[in-house]
Amino acid sequence: MPEIRPLSEGIFEVTKDKKQLSTLNLDPGKVVYGEKLISVEGTEYRTWDPRRSKLGAMILKKFDTPLKRDSKVLYLGAASGTTVSHVSDIVSEGAVYAVEFAPRSMRDFIGLASRRKNIFPILADAGKPDSYAHIVEPVDLIFQDVAQPNQAEIATRNAARFLKKDGYLLLSIKARSIDTAASPKEIFKEEVKKLEQAFEPGFEILTARDLMPYHEDHLGVLAKLKA
Repeated sequence: MPEIRPLSEGIFEVTKDKKQLSTLNLDPGKVVYGEKLISVEGTEYRTWDPRRSKLGAMILKKFDTPLKRDSKVLYLGAASGTTVSHVSDIVSEGAVYAVEFAPRSMRDFIGLASRRKNIFPILADAGKPDSYAHIVEPVDLIFQDVAQPNQAEIATRNAARFLKKDGYLLLSIKARSIDTAASPKEIFKEEVKKLEQAFEPGFEILTARDLMPYHEDHLGVLAKLKA
């Protein structure tokens, strides 16, 4: 019999041969990206691959994950929906507003969203939050995983528009999308400084850790708005 250990609300460690990060499957019997389904006493869990998910890696790197069953989430950089699907599992009574710029990724993503009523797909540029302001309500969490060079600026623009005063930002900073030659450590230092000081609103950084061994040259950041 597999062993289940809750890590936080809606997130579990399932041990069957080995320990695996997992979420409860909101769409029973269906897989999204080839993950395993594990049934325990009539409840189905989906394994979550941290090497294909920055958020999954953050959880295994001991980040606090401020997600609850009824959370409203703005997800910037949805791609084809690998991580969004797990967020959808966690916020089963909430909503995930998922922004993606690439039409090809969005075509794949639409199929997933059609089966999960708490996902709202948005084809848009995450750097232009006014273009989807008529769709997105105030949110409890912004999760960002984009490959654009102005990552801190995009996060703050969206926070200014959508993040509740007591809300949180989870950000995956991709060093090589900002500068291919500079030291990742220097890039991370500058991006964190921008989050704290360069834009309005400013953030208080709660946690900042690299995402190795799951993702090279990536920094995970958990932050909240400055009081």
